[in-house]
Amino acid sequence: MDVFNVIDREGKKIRDEEVINYIQKTLANDDGSVPSLRGSVGLVPSVESTSIELTGTDRPGLLSEVCAVLTDLHCNVVNAEIWTHNARAAAVVHVTDYTTGCAIEDRTRLAIIKEMLCNVLKGNNDLKTAKMSLSPPGITHRERRLHQIMFADRDYDKVERHKGSSVDDKSSRPHVIVSDCAERDYTVITMRSRDRPKLLFDIVCTLTDMQYVVFHGVVHTGRKEAYQEYYIRHVDGFPICSEAERERVMQCLEAAIERRAYEGLELELCTEDRFGLLSDITRIFRENSLCIRRAEISTKGGKARDTFYVTDVTGNPVDPKIVDSIRRQIGLGILHVKWNSSSSEKPQNERTFSYLFGSFFKA
Repeated sequence: MDVFNVIDREGKKIRDEEVINYIQKTLANDDGSVPSLRGSVGLVPSVESTSIELTGTDRPGLLSEVCAVLTDLHCNVVNAEIWTHNARAAAVVHVTDYTTGCAIEDRTRLAIIKEMLCNVLKGNNDLKTAKMSLSPPGITHRERRLHQIMFADRDYDKVERHKGSSVDDKSSRPHVIVSDCAERDYTVITMRSRDRPKLLFDIVCTLTDMQYVVFHGVVHTGRKEAYQEYYIRHVDGFPICSEAERERVMQCLEAAIERRAYEGLELELCTEDRFGLLSDITRIFRENSLCIRRAEISTKGGKARDTFYVTDVTGNPVDPKIVDSIRRQIGLGILHVKWNSSSSEKPQNERTFSYLFGSFFKA
């Protein structure tokens, strides 16, 4: 039996009957099909567009170069999501043909797109790990695929961080402990991190992709932080039994939390959609030395609504004067500053973990 206490993005009780009915119908379905809901995020039938998956070494201006290539090849970006973590970048991009508005199916043209995008991804001498592929047919959940892509790309491997940058602040990084519950043959995973939307989703997806089953769990959120505890076993029925596996689980869960942590300045773009818009916007960001850490691109009803999380090229906060200059270039009523991580309070240090389940198994 699973019990969830949930609120909406504004922290209020969910009263929209359409949302409530959607949740009930989705959870009640045994066949895995998902009913339609207005504005569903991440669920895009690939028959309507061509879904492209990209991985490579992150660098300033990479998204701008990718968008420029797609524009030159007459590909219109309708939806996309881009994540960066540990010097790696991954993206799932849904494109249509500019002239027909339909998915691109011509194999020769797809081969040209792949070749051109791979050249961009290899621009940093990333010859072995740069990759461009088409998503599997059917319905693809972008966020789930991004976790799988970055996991396969081993973004959880430790890399040297830029000294003096905001991403080097250890106090804001997640804390993960993997321990044993020998009397019940479980492995106990306890986590503390900054709270944010979709945190539970990210953790459960990662555990599932790593072939672990959650038997019991508790999630508690405070003002700034989230505490999670899970009792797990591998699909073969055994708990974690080696130090190497324990370390790998810790690294992968830390990566799952960090991949879309709210880092840097959040900019929201709202305007009439047009062909080449994303290419123009990302070029302006690149020319002003902004580094896109994460991006969510969407179009609906002729409107573009894009969200960018940006820092300077060293990972530090963006100079407000540069932001003002960019807004004047793009349009003060089009580009808005939504949130700045550097101006918010950091979570207070808490005492050492104790099991959230307490004496759950001792009864």
